[in-house]
Amino acid sequence: METQHAAGLQLKTDVQGWIDEGRDGSADAQGRLFERCRNYLLLVADREIDRGLRGKLEASDLVQETFLRAGRGFGQFRGTSEEEVFAWLRRILNNEAGQAVRRFRRAAKRNVRREQPLSSCDGQTGGSEFRGDIETPSRVLEAAEELDRLAAALARLPKHYQQVIQLRNTERKSFDEIGKALDRSPEAARKLWVRAIEQLRGELHIADSL
Repeated sequence: METQHAAGLQLKTDVQGWIDEGRDGSADAQGRLFERCRNYLLLVADREIDRGLRGKLEASDLVQETFLRAGRGFGQFRGTSEEEVFAWLRRILNNEAGQAVRRFRRAAKRNVRREQPLSSCDGQTGGSEFRGDIETPSRVLEAAEELDRLAAALARLPKHYQQVIQLRNTERKSFDEIGKALDRSPEAARKLWVRAIEQLRGELHIADSL
């Protein structure tokens, strides 16, 4: 217990240091902080993207665009905690998703309102998403609660589902690499990951309905 507590304190110190260094322009510190948030954002994006946009709007691309935009505006971020970083990045992700949908709408010249890619992605464009100091306590609490729900949902999955999500969403392994790690074919690894994500969505839906 003491070891876990010490590790938690060290991580908190590391995160605060990354925030300070990132605000001063350290690309390495920003990268470490963003990698800390990647799995959360990938799961949020994958959970929310409607099936109608799959193949057009990939969760990994959306997260990468989020990181690029956040990196350009990190100097204006005024948060000091991991929860504030999560809330800030999620807001940027929602903004990026809204812009992507508008691009698809213009390109396809068709109505995509029924596709609903993200539940709340119609934020205003511009530089406001960089102002971390406007994050309210409720937004920070919402991000922390979302993390808790994701962690709890992941913990309820079978071990092999947890493992394939870890390999794909956190370690960014290809399905060839995942297949080798799990002694499966690449296609079997892909299908396993799809089933794992679907069950994760189900667990999150059950938790939200309670």
